[in-house]
Amino acid sequence: MNRQTLYYNGAWQDAHSTEYEEVINPTTEEVIGEVVTADQEDVNKAVASAKAAFDSWNTLEPKKRAEYVENILKGITARKDELVDVMIKELGTSRQFAESTQVTVSEKEMKATLEEIETFSFEDEVDNATVIKEGYGVVACITPWNYPLNQIQRKITPALLAGNTVVVKPAELTPMTAILLAEIVDEAGLPDGVFNLITGTGSETGDYLTSHEDVSAISFTGSTDVGKSLYEKAKTTVKQIVLELGGKSPMIYLDGGDLELAVKNSANTLLHNQGQTCSALSRLFVPKDELERTKEVIKDYYKDIKVGDPNEEDTMVGPIVSKDQMETVLNYIEKGKEEGAEILVGGNKMDRKGYFVEPTVFVNVTNDMTIAQEEIFGPVLVVLTYDSVEEAIELANDSIYGLSGGVVGPEDEAIKVARRLKTGNITINEGARTPKAPFGGYKQSGLGRENGLYGVEDYLEVKAIFK
Repeated sequence: MNRQTLYYNGAWQDAHSTEYEEVINPTTEEVIGEVVTADQEDVNKAVASAKAAFDSWNTLEPKKRAEYVENILKGITARKDELVDVMIKELGTSRQFAESTQVTVSEKEMKATLEEIETFSFEDEVDNATVIKEGYGVVACITPWNYPLNQIQRKITPALLAGNTVVVKPAELTPMTAILLAEIVDEAGLPDGVFNLITGTGSETGDYLTSHEDVSAISFTGSTDVGKSLYEKAKTTVKQIVLELGGKSPMIYLDGGDLELAVKNSANTLLHNQGQTCSALSRLFVPKDELERTKEVIKDYYKDIKVGDPNEEDTMVGPIVSKDQMETVLNYIEKGKEEGAEILVGGNKMDRKGYFVEPTVFVNVTNDMTIAQEEIFGPVLVVLTYDSVEEAIELANDSIYGLSGGVVGPEDEAIKVARRLKTGNITINEGARTPKAPFGGYKQSGLGRENGLYGVEDYLEVKAIFK
């Protein structure tokens, strides 16, 4: 059995802890590795390493810091195939999605931030003051399992460029990608202690790390409930906190738009990565008199979707990441039935080895139903109807979340609707996101922003020196 060690102070280290967690392949249900559950002594050593490295890294010329980060990017590109293979094994994401999105988006976002940082001013003159922007100190990066490379990248790229040092604690379900990334960082030659990796559970290792007195900032991506609990950890030493949390994002189809495009845009976010995406457009709003046509478009789109072995090139939907998460998704499907929603497509566990759930679509859904309000994190789309555009906006905003959204319709009208949605990211028709634009949410979808300079700014302290 392949047992992994920890990475801190610029080297792979034997753990003090003797407890290990198994990593399961969700396609085969087989154990593919074991990773150590770091204990308090392990965490202390990793944090101490990051703390010791902070001052020299923070005072290093920003251009030099960027060169090190660029070396990490080069390493990701060079080992792309390995990263894809690992993610398929431990996450179950399809090969086509791992190649086109999981790794490629990481590369694009890193390139964009590196381009932006070239012209960023870490010092400004304001009247008789010199305003300096610098790192906070040690950043605890707590990352989720659904994007095991990019969610680490989205934290360490801006944190390192801003002058912070980092201790990364990846999700226990998908730690192997993070371990491979640590190998890449090691090869990039960063000074000892600037990047550190510990593995373990969120309830033990993660809790101790985020409450550590020498951690100056917490960057977390995950559930809203856990995000709320981090306020308690942050308040002990008044830590900076950056949160990217849950979502229940709307897709609004307007009369005169392309209904097939609206269905495709919404459905793909629930099919790729098995719907395990916080920004998934999981609520599709259509005019009431378009419901029957919408049903036909959905059934036509879903009929050729291949669910199966994520290693096969034509597979679009693989397994849910774990047995527990599969049961969570199935429980939500049952809840939808109990509350009166109608299943149009799917709705069952697949009769095969692995944690497979059929892509599922509900119709006759009302916005007060559990499946319309809570994040399912699985391949489940809900279709809701509206009588007027005003009602569509009201229903779309009737959520504790505000992470993402989409509008398909005549462009001028679609933009007007988008301006009224209380959400951090909105796509109009076939609009594509740029990695230089901010990503993050309103309401209980989080605090702070990721990508480009918007992400860097969340990791900067600001100091004024008066002359």
